Amino acid sequence: MSYIDGFVVPVPTHKKEEYREMCARAAEVFKEHGAIKLVECWGDDVPDGKVTDFKGAVKAEAGETVVFSWIVWPSKAVRDAGHPEVVKDPRMQTGADMPFDGKRMIYGGFDILFEG
Repeated sequence: MSYIDGFVVPVPTHKKEEYREMCARAAEVFKEHGAIKLVECWGDDVPDGKVTDFKGAVKAEAGETVVFSWIVWPSKAVRDAGHPEVVKDPRMQTGADMPFDGKRMIYGGFDILFEG
């Protein structure tokens, strides 16, 4: 069964194209190390919640857009083997030009419970 890594991150709205370009480069690396698919979704209808919401979860600020993303792996074993290789890959080393604040990203690994 497939395994999913999920992410939510606030991205400065004016850096949308830089973020998209970074995603395209990262997708190549993840796929080389076993990922099947990467999906990056730019927030369009992200309402404020009464108790909590996406924006609050990542402390999104004015001028930032929430991005919801996931990576599909063929299995947890492939993810567990591939992810450390992705992290070590020189193409994934970040610098001052990173188009978002990684400290406010939330992420986790998920077993698929249901697919419709």
